[in-house]
Amino acid sequence: MENDSDFILLDVRRLDEFQAGHIPGAVLLTNETMTEESVAAVLPNKSQKIYVYCRSGHRSKIASRKLADWGYTNVIEIGGIRQYTGTVEK
Repeated sequence: MENDSDFILLDVRRLDEFQAGHIPGAVLLTNETMTEESVAAVLPNKSQKIYVYCRSGHRSKIASRKLADWGYTNVIEIGGIRQYTGTVEK
């Protein structure tokens, strides 16, 4: 991800978790409430590279599977923010 410039960073945690601290530049789409329509409104380009993360990696795996099922072709699940060592924004 550090060497990429054309991607979307997708945080699939709850709003309260996102507000407590997220990776800079991340877009929030809560895994539990994401639908094909809500995702399409935020991510219209199905070939766009999308990095997906959550807290520990469980929800990001589920969300990545949903995205693939909905036709997204360049989804990269990167696990959880617990392993992230960079700065976070609130």
